[in-house]
Amino acid sequence: MAYENVIIAVVIIGVLIFGAKKIPELARTFGKAKGEFEKGKIESEKELKEFKDKEDLK
Repeated sequence: MAYENVIIAVVIIGVLIFGAKKIPELARTFGKAKGEFEKGKIESEKELKEFKDKEDLK
């Protein structure tokens, strides 16, 4: 329940700071950044697994 109040406060502060027109652009940018982070995370996990598999074969 307390988290709901925090989320509402953050949204209100965001609108006051950035303006209502800028919020969707910021959300898109954040979404793209999160997607790139996830791709990088998956790629690094894949490379680590391949490296471990190579080391196990030796």
